[in-house]
Amino acid sequence: MFDQAQVIAFAATSSPERSRTFYQQTLGLRLVSEDGFAIVFDANGTMLRVQKVQAHTPPPYTMLGWDVPDVHAAVEELSGRGVAFERFEGMGQDEAGVWTSPAGGRIAWFRDPDGNTLSLTQFR
Repeated sequence: MFDQAQVIAFAATSSPERSRTFYQQTLGLRLVSEDGFAIVFDANGTMLRVQKVQAHTPPPYTMLGWDVPDVHAAVEELSGRGVAFERFEGMGQDEAGVWTSPAGGRIAWFRDPDGNTLSLTQFR
């Protein structure tokens, strides 16, 4: 049953206007709809529902990410749009903030306006 169902991704925001601008303009996702409960985007065929909440504490882990063909090109593009990439002590990230995992994947992290950790991954 669920192997045939579409996945829906969720994020939360207590600042809907800033989140709409970030996901739509900065990340370039297509706005599908907005109501009193959520801002809905099309993330390349996956529905992303950014839920409107009164108060939000971002989780201490990556909650949403994208598989990209060239992580350094994606970091450069988003940096040009004002996105700051995270650096984590002891991770051995390169000058662009990209970490190479033991399996060879390359990952960079950034945050949305609510502090949710997002990532870009170039798999090996």
